[in-house]
Amino acid sequence: MSSEILTPVLPESVADATVVTWHKKVGDAVKLDEVLVEVETDKVVLEVPAAVAGVLAEISQPEGSTVTSGQLLGKIEAGAAATPSAPEAAAPQTAASAAAATEAKAGPAARKAMDEAGVNRSDINGSGKDGRILKEDVPAAKPAAPAPAAAAPAPATPKAPVVPTGDRAENRVPMTRLRARIAERLLEAKQSTAMLTTFNEIDMQPIMDIRNEYKDAFEKKHGARLGFMSIFVKAATIALQRFPEINAFIDGNDVVYHNYCDVGIAVSSERGLVVPVLRSAEHLGLADIENSIVNFAKKAKAGKLDMSDLSGGTFTITNGGVFGSLMSTPILNPPQSAILGMHATQKRPVVVNDQIVIRPMMYVALSYDHRIVDGQGAVTFLKTIKELVENPVRIVLDV
Repeated sequence: MSSEILTPVLPESVADATVVTWHKKVGDAVKLDEVLVEVETDKVVLEVPAAVAGVLAEISQPEGSTVTSGQLLGKIEAGAAATPSAPEAAAPQTAASAAAATEAKAGPAARKAMDEAGVNRSDINGSGKDGRILKEDVPAAKPAAPAPAAAAPAPATPKAPVVPTGDRAENRVPMTRLRARIAERLLEAKQSTAMLTTFNEIDMQPIMDIRNEYKDAFEKKHGARLGFMSIFVKAATIALQRFPEINAFIDGNDVVYHNYCDVGIAVSSERGLVVPVLRSAEHLGLADIENSIVNFAKKAKAGKLDMSDLSGGTFTITNGGVFGSLMSTPILNPPQSAILGMHATQKRPVVVNDQIVIRPMMYVALSYDHRIVDGQGAVTFLKTIKELVENPVRIVLDV
Protein backbone atom coordinates (compact mmCIF):
# COMPACT_ATOMS: atom_id res chain seq x y z
CA MET A 1 0.00 0.00 0.00
CA SER A 2 1.44 3.40 -1.03
CA SER A 3 1.24 6.53 1.07
CA GLU A 4 1.59 9.90 -0.65
CA ILE A 5 4.02 12.57 0.56
CA LEU A 6 2.37 15.95 -0.02
CA THR A 7 3.54 19.55 0.22
CA PRO A 8 2.21 21.07 3.47
CA VAL A 9 -0.71 23.48 3.20
CA LEU A 10 0.79 26.90 2.51
CA PRO A 11 -0.69 30.16 3.83
CA GLU A 12 -2.78 32.27 1.45
CA SER A 13 0.03 34.81 1.12
CA VAL A 14 2.51 32.14 -0.05
CA ALA A 15 1.97 30.93 -3.62
CA ASP A 16 4.61 28.21 -3.82
CA ALA A 17 7.69 26.70 -2.20
CA THR A 18 11.01 25.11 -3.19
CA VAL A 19 12.16 21.58 -2.37
CA VAL A 20 15.55 22.19 -0.72
CA THR A 21 16.62 18.89 0.87
CA TRP A 22 15.60 15.24 0.64
CA HIS A 23 16.82 13.39 3.73
CA LYS A 24 16.13 10.00 2.15
CA LYS A 25 16.65 8.44 -1.27
CA VAL A 26 14.53 5.89 -3.10
CA GLY A 27 14.86 2.50 -1.45
CA ASP A 28 15.73 3.84 2.02
CA ALA A 29 13.81 2.65 5.05
CA VAL A 30 11.53 5.27 6.58
CA LYS A 31 10.32 5.49 10.18
CA LEU A 32 7.00 6.94 11.26
CA ASP A 33 7.24 10.76 11.75
CA GLU A 34 10.83 10.80 10.43
CA VAL A 35 11.58 14.00 8.49
CA LEU A 36 11.79 13.10 4.80
CA VAL A 37 12.10 16.39 2.97
CA GLU A 38 12.36 20.14 3.64
CA VAL A 39 10.53 22.72 1.54
CA GLU A 40 11.38 26.40 1.74
CA THR A 41 8.94 29.28 1.41
CA ASP A 42 9.93 32.92 1.34
CA LYS A 43 9.64 33.01 5.13
CA VAL A 44 10.24 29.60 6.71
CA VAL A 45 11.53 26.08 6.04
CA LEU A 46 8.81 23.46 6.46
CA GLU A 47 9.70 19.89 7.43
CA VAL A 48 7.58 17.10 5.91
CA PRO A 49 7.49 13.96 8.11
CA ALA A 50 6.60 10.41 7.11
CA ALA A 51 2.94 9.57 7.73
CA VAL A 52 3.70 5.83 7.79
CA ALA A 53 6.70 3.53 8.24
CA GLY A 54 8.03 1.72 5.22
CA VAL A 55 10.34 2.40 2.27
CA LEU A 56 10.66 5.53 0.16
CA ALA A 57 9.36 4.24 -3.17
CA GLU A 58 9.32 7.40 -5.28
CA ILE A 59 10.62 10.98 -5.34
CA SER A 60 8.32 12.97 -7.61
CA GLN A 61 9.88 16.38 -7.00
CA PRO A 62 13.69 16.48 -6.74
CA GLU A 63 15.66 19.16 -4.90
CA GLY A 64 15.26 22.57 -6.52
CA SER A 65 11.72 21.90 -7.76
CA THR A 66 9.02 24.51 -7.25
CA VAL A 67 5.88 23.06 -5.67
CA THR A 68 2.48 24.30 -4.60
CA SER A 69 0.28 23.53 -1.61
CA GLY A 70 -0.77 19.87 -1.49
CA GLN A 71 1.37 18.82 -4.47
CA LEU A 72 2.72 15.27 -4.59
CA LEU A 73 6.38 15.10 -3.49
CA GLY A 74 6.85 11.34 -3.43
CA LYS A 75 5.46 8.04 -2.20
CA ILE A 76 6.16 5.61 0.65
CA GLU A 77 5.52 1.89 0.32
CA ALA A 78 3.96 1.25 3.73
CA GLY A 79 5.30 -1.70 5.70
CA ALA A 80 7.94 -2.63 3.11
CA ALA A 81 11.53 -3.40 4.01
CA ALA A 82 14.56 -1.70 2.48
CA THR A 83 16.12 -3.63 -0.39
CA PRO A 84 19.56 -5.02 0.60
CA SER A 85 22.45 -3.75 -1.47
CA ALA A 86 24.51 -6.01 -3.74
CA PRO A 87 28.00 -6.75 -2.27
CA GLU A 88 29.90 -5.17 -5.12
CA ALA A 89 27.87 -1.98 -4.83
CA ALA A 90 28.19 -1.72 -1.06
CA ALA A 91 31.11 0.69 -0.96
CA PRO A 92 29.72 3.27 -3.42
CA GLN A 93 26.31 3.21 -1.76
CA THR A 94 27.84 3.67 1.69
CA ALA A 95 29.80 6.66 0.45
CA ALA A 96 26.70 8.08 -1.19
CA SER A 97 24.68 7.65 1.99
CA ALA A 98 27.38 9.42 4.02
CA ALA A 99 27.47 12.27 1.55
CA ALA A 100 23.67 12.55 1.59
CA ALA A 101 23.62 12.53 5.40
CA THR A 102 26.25 15.25 5.55
CA GLU A 103 24.39 17.26 2.91
CA ALA A 104 21.20 16.97 4.94
CA LYS A 105 22.92 18.43 7.99
CA ALA A 106 23.65 21.72 6.23
CA GLY A 107 21.03 24.30 5.30
CA PRO A 108 21.08 26.30 2.03
CA ALA A 109 22.98 29.24 3.55
CA ALA A 110 25.59 26.96 5.12
CA ARG A 111 26.09 25.02 1.86
CA LYS A 112 26.57 28.28 -0.02
CA ALA A 113 29.17 29.47 2.52
CA MET A 114 31.03 26.12 2.30
CA ASP A 115 31.10 26.27 -1.49
CA GLU A 116 32.45 29.82 -1.42
CA ALA A 117 35.10 28.95 1.19
CA GLY A 118 36.14 25.71 -0.52
CA VAL A 119 35.48 23.70 2.63
CA ASN A 120 34.47 20.03 2.73
CA ARG A 121 31.38 19.24 4.80
CA SER A 122 33.26 16.42 6.51
CA ASP A 123 35.76 18.93 7.94
CA ILE A 124 33.11 20.86 9.88
CA ASN A 125 31.62 20.04 13.26
CA GLY A 126 28.08 21.38 13.16
CA SER A 127 26.92 23.37 16.19
CA GLY A 128 23.23 23.22 15.32
CA LYS A 129 20.59 20.75 16.40
CA ASP A 130 21.57 17.11 15.75
CA GLY A 131 24.96 18.26 14.45
CA ARG A 132 23.43 20.47 11.75
CA ILE A 133 26.04 22.70 10.12
CA LEU A 134 25.29 26.41 10.49
CA LYS A 135 26.65 29.24 8.41
CA GLU A 136 28.63 30.44 11.44
CA ASP A 137 30.51 27.12 11.61
CA VAL A 138 32.14 27.59 8.20
CA PRO A 139 34.80 30.29 8.90
CA ALA A 140 36.50 28.10 11.55
CA ALA A 141 37.03 25.19 9.12
CA LYS A 142 40.14 24.84 7.00
CA PRO A 143 39.76 24.86 3.19
CA ALA A 144 40.03 21.45 1.60
CA ALA A 145 43.40 20.65 0.05
CA PRO A 146 43.15 20.64 -3.76
CA ALA A 147 43.43 17.25 -5.42
CA PRO A 148 46.79 16.67 -7.15
CA ALA A 149 46.53 17.37 -10.84
CA ALA A 150 47.51 14.70 -13.33
CA ALA A 151 50.69 15.40 -15.28
CA ALA A 152 49.84 16.87 -18.68
CA PRO A 153 51.85 16.11 -21.80
CA ALA A 154 54.17 18.85 -22.96
CA PRO A 155 52.53 21.04 -25.64
CA ALA A 156 53.80 20.67 -29.16
CA THR A 157 54.18 24.42 -29.56
CA PRO A 158 54.94 27.11 -26.99
CA LYS A 159 51.87 28.84 -25.55
CA ALA A 160 51.41 32.14 -23.81
CA PRO A 161 51.69 31.86 -20.03
CA VAL A 162 48.37 31.19 -18.29
CA VAL A 163 47.38 33.70 -15.63
CA PRO A 164 46.60 31.74 -12.43
CA THR A 165 43.02 32.17 -11.32
CA GLY A 166 43.63 31.80 -7.55
CA ASP A 167 41.16 33.95 -5.65
CA ARG A 168 39.60 35.17 -8.89
CA ALA A 169 37.40 32.09 -9.10
CA GLU A 170 33.66 32.73 -9.26
CA ASN A 171 30.88 30.64 -7.86
CA ARG A 172 27.29 31.14 -9.03
CA VAL A 173 24.68 30.03 -6.50
CA PRO A 174 20.91 30.57 -6.82
CA MET A 175 19.31 32.82 -4.23
CA THR A 176 17.36 31.11 -1.51
CA ARG A 177 13.66 31.95 -1.53
CA LEU A 178 14.11 33.94 1.68
CA ARG A 179 16.96 36.02 0.22
CA ALA A 180 15.00 36.59 -3.00
CA ARG A 181 11.95 37.67 -1.00
CA ILE A 182 14.04 40.01 1.17
CA ALA A 183 15.50 41.58 -1.98
CA GLU A 184 12.02 41.96 -3.47
CA ARG A 185 10.54 43.57 -0.38
CA LEU A 186 13.47 45.95 0.17
CA LEU A 187 13.25 47.12 -3.44
CA GLU A 188 9.50 47.48 -3.08
CA ALA A 189 9.97 49.61 0.04
CA LYS A 190 12.40 51.93 -1.75
CA GLN A 191 10.21 52.29 -4.84
CA SER A 192 6.73 52.49 -3.32
CA THR A 193 7.26 54.66 -0.22
CA ALA A 194 8.47 58.20 0.44
CA MET A 195 11.01 57.00 2.98
CA LEU A 196 12.86 59.44 5.21
CA THR A 197 15.02 58.90 8.30
CA THR A 198 15.42 61.03 11.41
CA PHE A 199 18.09 60.53 14.09
CA ASN A 200 18.58 61.17 17.78
CA GLU A 201 20.89 59.93 20.53
CA ILE A 202 20.09 58.37 23.88
CA ASP A 203 22.05 58.48 27.13
CA MET A 204 22.05 54.82 28.16
CA GLN A 205 23.46 55.42 31.67
CA PRO A 206 20.09 55.37 33.50
CA ILE A 207 18.95 52.00 32.17
CA MET A 208 22.48 50.60 32.49
CA ASP A 209 22.40 51.55 36.18
CA ILE A 210 18.99 49.90 36.61
CA ARG A 211 20.15 46.79 34.79
CA ASN A 212 23.32 46.49 36.88
CA GLU A 213 21.36 46.87 40.11
CA TYR A 214 18.46 44.55 39.40
CA LYS A 215 19.65 42.07 36.74
CA ASP A 216 20.36 39.26 39.24
CA ALA A 217 17.05 39.66 41.06
CA PHE A 218 15.20 39.95 37.74
CA GLU A 219 16.75 36.76 36.36
CA LYS A 220 16.16 34.88 39.60
CA LYS A 221 12.46 35.75 39.62
CA HIS A 222 11.62 35.61 35.91
CA GLY A 223 14.22 33.22 34.50
CA ALA A 224 15.24 35.77 31.89
CA ARG A 225 18.11 38.23 31.58
CA LEU A 226 17.16 41.90 31.74
CA GLY A 227 18.25 43.45 28.46
CA PHE A 228 17.81 46.78 26.73
CA MET A 229 15.44 45.52 24.04
CA SER A 230 12.49 45.01 26.39
CA ILE A 231 12.79 48.60 27.64
CA PHE A 232 12.90 49.91 24.08
CA VAL A 233 9.86 47.79 23.17
CA LYS A 234 7.87 49.19 26.09
CA ALA A 235 8.96 52.75 25.23
CA ALA A 236 7.95 52.16 21.60
CA THR A 237 4.49 50.86 22.50
CA ILE A 238 3.82 53.94 24.65
CA ALA A 239 5.00 56.22 21.84
CA LEU A 240 2.96 54.31 19.23
CA GLN A 241 -0.21 54.88 21.23
CA ARG A 242 0.56 58.60 21.38
CA PHE A 243 1.34 58.82 17.66
CA PRO A 244 -1.19 56.49 15.96
CA GLU A 245 -0.12 57.41 12.42
CA ILE A 246 3.21 55.64 13.04
CA ASN A 247 1.27 52.50 13.97
CA ALA A 248 -0.79 52.65 10.76
CA PHE A 249 -0.44 51.85 7.07
CA ILE A 250 -1.82 53.03 3.72
CA ASP A 251 -4.31 50.80 1.90
CA GLY A 252 -5.24 52.40 -1.41
CA ASN A 253 -6.79 55.75 -0.54
CA ASP A 254 -7.38 54.76 3.08
CA VAL A 255 -5.22 54.91 6.20
CA VAL A 256 -5.66 51.87 8.45
CA TYR A 257 -4.97 52.57 12.15
CA HIS A 258 -4.25 49.80 14.66
CA ASN A 259 -5.47 49.96 18.25
CA TYR A 260 -2.85 47.34 19.20
CA CYS A 261 0.93 47.19 18.93
CA ASP A 262 2.29 44.06 17.22
CA VAL A 263 6.02 44.77 17.33
CA GLY A 264 8.35 42.86 15.01
CA ILE A 265 11.84 42.16 16.34
CA ALA A 266 14.48 41.64 13.64
CA VAL A 267 16.45 38.45 14.40
CA SER A 268 19.46 37.09 12.51
CA SER A 269 19.25 33.43 11.50
CA GLU A 270 21.21 30.98 9.37
CA ARG A 271 18.88 31.69 6.46
CA GLY A 272 18.96 35.47 6.80
CA LEU A 273 17.09 38.18 8.64
CA VAL A 274 13.65 37.23 9.95
CA VAL A 275 11.17 39.34 11.91
CA PRO A 276 9.06 37.41 14.45
CA VAL A 277 6.26 39.43 16.00
CA LEU A 278 5.42 40.21 19.64
CA ARG A 279 1.61 40.24 19.68
CA SER A 280 -0.10 43.02 21.70
CA ALA A 281 3.27 44.09 23.08
CA GLU A 282 1.65 46.99 24.93
CA HIS A 283 0.20 44.43 27.38
CA LEU A 284 3.44 42.48 27.92
CA GLY A 285 5.76 42.96 30.89
CA LEU A 286 9.53 43.25 30.55
CA ALA A 287 10.00 39.59 31.51
CA ASP A 288 7.42 38.45 28.94
CA ILE A 289 9.21 40.42 26.23
CA GLU A 290 12.67 39.12 27.17
CA ASN A 291 11.49 35.51 27.29
CA SER A 292 9.71 35.86 23.95
CA ILE A 293 12.79 37.33 22.27
CA VAL A 294 15.02 34.53 23.61
CA ASN A 295 12.50 31.95 22.39
CA PHE A 296 12.37 33.58 18.94
CA ALA A 297 16.18 33.56 18.71
CA LYS A 298 16.34 29.85 19.60
CA LYS A 299 13.64 28.95 17.09
CA ALA A 300 15.32 31.03 14.38
CA LYS A 301 18.68 29.31 14.96
CA ALA A 302 17.04 25.89 14.82
CA GLY A 303 14.94 26.82 11.78
CA LYS A 304 11.72 26.24 13.74
CA LEU A 305 9.96 29.59 13.23
CA ASP A 306 6.55 29.08 11.65
CA MET A 307 4.27 31.37 9.69
CA SER A 308 2.29 32.42 12.76
CA ASP A 309 5.50 33.77 14.34
CA LEU A 310 6.33 35.91 11.30
CA SER A 311 2.99 37.13 9.97
CA GLY A 312 1.59 40.58 10.66
CA GLY A 313 3.36 43.27 12.63
CA THR A 314 2.48 46.97 12.87
CA PHE A 315 5.94 48.33 13.75
CA THR A 316 9.49 46.93 13.65
CA ILE A 317 12.60 47.34 15.81
CA THR A 318 16.01 46.30 14.51
CA ASN A 319 19.25 46.34 16.50
CA GLY A 320 22.33 46.63 14.33
CA GLY A 321 24.31 47.45 17.45
CA VAL A 322 24.74 43.76 18.25
CA PHE A 323 26.97 43.58 15.16
CA GLY A 324 28.80 46.82 15.97
CA SER A 325 26.85 49.25 13.76
CA LEU A 326 27.21 52.81 14.99
CA MET A 327 24.60 54.38 12.70
CA SER A 328 22.37 53.25 9.83
CA THR A 329 19.15 54.07 8.00
CA PRO A 330 16.85 51.04 8.42
CA ILE A 331 14.53 50.23 5.52
CA LEU A 332 10.78 50.00 6.05
CA ASN A 333 9.05 46.64 6.33
CA PRO A 334 5.98 47.19 4.10
CA PRO A 335 3.17 47.89 4.64
CA GLN A 336 4.33 49.33 7.96
CA SER A 337 4.90 53.07 8.06
CA ALA A 338 7.97 53.15 10.34
CA ILE A 339 10.91 51.17 11.72
CA LEU A 340 13.18 51.95 14.70
CA GLY A 341 16.90 51.25 14.43
CA MET A 342 19.03 50.75 17.54
CA HIS A 343 22.82 50.88 17.36
CA ALA A 344 25.97 50.21 19.35
CA THR A 345 26.45 51.97 22.69
CA GLN A 346 29.73 53.90 22.87
CA LYS A 347 31.20 56.20 25.47
CA ARG A 348 31.38 59.77 24.18
CA PRO A 349 31.95 63.22 25.67
CA VAL A 350 28.63 65.03 26.09
CA VAL A 351 27.45 68.13 27.88
CA VAL A 352 25.35 67.50 31.01
CA ASN A 353 24.39 70.49 33.20
CA ASP A 354 26.97 72.62 31.38
CA GLN A 355 29.70 70.10 32.20
CA ILE A 356 31.54 67.86 29.71
CA VAL A 357 31.19 64.28 30.93
CA ILE A 358 31.74 60.81 29.51
CA ARG A 359 28.45 58.94 28.93
CA PRO A 360 27.44 55.71 27.16
CA MET A 361 25.50 57.00 24.16
CA MET A 362 23.45 55.24 21.50
CA TYR A 363 22.36 56.67 18.17
CA VAL A 364 18.80 55.74 17.23
CA ALA A 365 17.14 56.14 13.84
CA LEU A 366 13.51 56.20 12.77
CA SER A 367 12.80 55.56 9.10
CA TYR A 368 9.23 56.45 8.16
CA ASP A 369 6.89 56.80 5.20
CA HIS A 370 6.50 60.52 4.62
CA ARG A 371 3.19 59.93 2.81
CA ILE A 372 1.49 59.12 6.10
CA VAL A 373 3.89 60.44 8.78
CA ASP A 374 4.82 64.12 8.90
CA GLY A 375 8.34 65.15 9.89
CA GLN A 376 7.13 66.75 13.12
CA GLY A 377 5.36 63.56 14.18
CA ALA A 378 8.39 61.38 13.39
CA VAL A 379 10.84 63.64 15.22
CA THR A 380 8.55 63.94 18.24
CA PHE A 381 7.97 60.17 18.29
CA LEU A 382 11.71 59.49 18.38
CA LYS A 383 12.20 62.19 21.00
CA THR A 384 9.49 60.51 23.11
CA ILE A 385 11.37 57.21 23.00
CA LYS A 386 14.55 59.04 24.00
CA GLU A 387 12.83 60.66 26.99
CA LEU A 388 11.25 57.38 28.14
CA VAL A 389 14.49 55.38 27.91
CA GLU A 390 16.58 58.09 29.60
CA ASN A 391 14.05 58.29 32.45
CA PRO A 392 12.59 54.76 32.77
CA VAL A 393 10.26 55.71 35.62
CA ARG A 394 8.20 57.48 32.94
CA ILE A 395 7.59 54.07 31.33
CA VAL A 396 6.08 52.84 34.58
CA LEU A 397 4.00 56.01 35.04
CA ASP A 398 3.24 56.38 31.28
CA VAL A 399 3.99 60.11 31.39
